[in-house]
Amino acid sequence: MANGRRKIAVIGAGNVGATCAFVLAQMKVADIVLLDIYEGFAKGKALDMSQNANVLNYDGRITGTADYNDIAGAEVVVVTSGFPRQPGMTREDLIGKNADIVSQVGQGIREHAPDSVVIVVTNPLDLMTYHMQKVTGFPAERVIGQAGVLDSARMAHFIALELGCAEEDVSPMVLGGHGDTMVPLPRYTTVGGIPITQLMSQDRIDAIAARTASGGGEIVKLLERGSAFYAPGSAAAVMAESVLNDRKRMLPASCLLSGQYGLDDVYIGVPCIIGAAGVERTFELELTADELSSLQGSGNFYKTQLSELLGY
Repeated sequence: MANGRRKIAVIGAGNVGATCAFVLAQMKVADIVLLDIYEGFAKGKALDMSQNANVLNYDGRITGTADYNDIAGAEVVVVTSGFPRQPGMTREDLIGKNADIVSQVGQGIREHAPDSVVIVVTNPLDLMTYHMQKVTGFPAERVIGQAGVLDSARMAHFIALELGCAEEDVSPMVLGGHGDTMVPLPRYTTVGGIPITQLMSQDRIDAIAARTASGGGEIVKLLERGSAFYAPGSAAAVMAESVLNDRKRMLPASCLLSGQYGLDDVYIGVPCIIGAAGVERTFELELTADELSSLQGSGNFYKTQLSELLGY
């Protein structure tokens, strides 16, 4: 980097990527390169954000490009490219289309930012993160899926609404796949250090867990065109910042398991420490038989899809 400044790349200038770039700009951690196959789209959004620098008081440069040469030197690459699911599309349609995109993006990252930590946001999340790790050939700790931070944030919001408490006092924990197979863990979810199992009835907890699992679908239904982007983009920015500044945040994220929770060779959401090296440590929580079987069900569902749909 000629100017000695740090650099982060966001690939995909759609709503999620643009939101992620915008939140990172306000964190003032690095210069930002926004890359999209539609160059004008990336350049237009980058210019719009740059013109906000005076208002929001940030000095980092935000540039738009369609050229992978411009991501050289990026410490973190956030990948948001991909098709959102449209009405009438099967999950399999989405997997095929987005796997092709991830293959191209992964190749660009491997060639131009070979030392970066990659944060994947493309859906279906856990499958695309696995695919990205295979395409780049990076060590698994440097390829992480953004899911648990978003799912936990959704759960936290519903808990705060239920209890009438401050959002910042809620510390939620959600494991498993990003989708209907996620595993919210009320026993490990606290408000001001108190488990929510002590603060609300089991039926309210069950309702919140169910609403969390279908949180993305609820927004898709309301919007009618498109899917959530403010919370997903912000969640990816939080993970990127933890890598850039070596914050070692304890966050739930999609990581490659090698025997933990009885699962192997599959990406699934678990609590981990995220720092400069990527995933620096994963934690194996003590789960009840029900929780463990839910998590293993989630992992095995993705293992089946990896072999049937992606040929792994």
